[in-house]
Amino acid sequence: MTEPRPSASGEPITPIERWITLAVLAVIVIGCYFVIQPFLSALVWAFILCCATWPMFIRVRTLAHGRVGVASLLMTLAIASVLLAPFIVVGVSLADNAKELLDASRRFIAEGPPDPPPWVGGLPLIGTRVEAYWASFAHDSARLLAELKNYIDPIRALALASGEALVHGVLLLALSIFIAFFVYRDGEAMTRRLLFTVVRIFGERGRHLANVAAATTRGVVYGILGTALMQGILAAAGFAIAGVPAAPLLGLATFFLSPVPIGPPLVWIPAAIWLFYHGSTGWAIFLVVWGIAVVSSVDNVIKPLIISRGSNLPFILVMIGVFGGVVAFGFIGVFLGPTLLAIGFALLSDWSKEPAPPVDILRR
Repeated sequence: MTEPRPSASGEPITPIERWITLAVLAVIVIGCYFVIQPFLSALVWAFILCCATWPMFIRVRTLAHGRVGVASLLMTLAIASVLLAPFIVVGVSLADNAKELLDASRRFIAEGPPDPPPWVGGLPLIGTRVEAYWASFAHDSARLLAELKNYIDPIRALALASGEALVHGVLLLALSIFIAFFVYRDGEAMTRRLLFTVVRIFGERGRHLANVAAATTRGVVYGILGTALMQGILAAAGFAIAGVPAAPLLGLATFFLSPVPIGPPLVWIPAAIWLFYHGSTGWAIFLVVWGIAVVSSVDNVIKPLIISRGSNLPFILVMIGVFGGVVAFGFIGVFLGPTLLAIGFALLSDWSKEPAPPVDILRR
């Protein structure tokens, strides 16, 4: 039997005392988890953002003559201007856009929808039924309003839930940017301790895996977040040029749907249909061309170039990352989910990589 180890005071530690110590540590760890659990997504996103932008922070710190606090503040303000500015622009313009949408809705209800276009009846299988259903509401505002009442309560509940989720997500995003300041300021000390722990657990291979995780994080964040920002800005510009109402809001929706495969077309295709419905056929064609040639080209051309330094996630993992991230972390999970899966995928691929077969020099 092994002798009890001595404590700091020189007295031996009994097995009971050791189990009590482990139990206390477990309670502390569990308690810490419950304390930070509401802010876990903000913490993780702050660390990911800082890891992705750390080379830029080094340059800013050099320009600031080594003043870490000034460089941390400048980087935090830069991230806030990039990530929070779209919400501010949308919030400022939302009142005018909401008034325009409300007036258009009132006119639509008062006048009723127009007669269905001829091509509706030519649709296979459902054309005749859709045309008859549409014609029953044409220029009949009373019947249209009675039918819409069945959908008012679900739409109101969905709008309230979406608004609550959006406000909660914006607050978490602002919190993550606030946390990022302290990560920048103390990042080098954190990195040294983290590397020491990783090397102590996994050996020198742990240092290599840490470098793989950092490179993957930068590549994926630049690819996913950078592509989303570019698509959102380009889509909003196209909507504004074509005269679509609520262009900033639709650009923000494109930003969030960018990580989802065929996500941006879910925004600009209905907008093009709306333009066609209101007689702006030329602008509808322009918006379709703009969406295919400009907005979608960012996803098909620029994203692979940016993300090539990181991990190229399979299609199914991107889908799981987006939807699973939203369920786990809220709207930040649209970007957080694929990033975490990409890091795990890269680490697993590197860990399970087969070593190169030995070369028999004598037989060459």
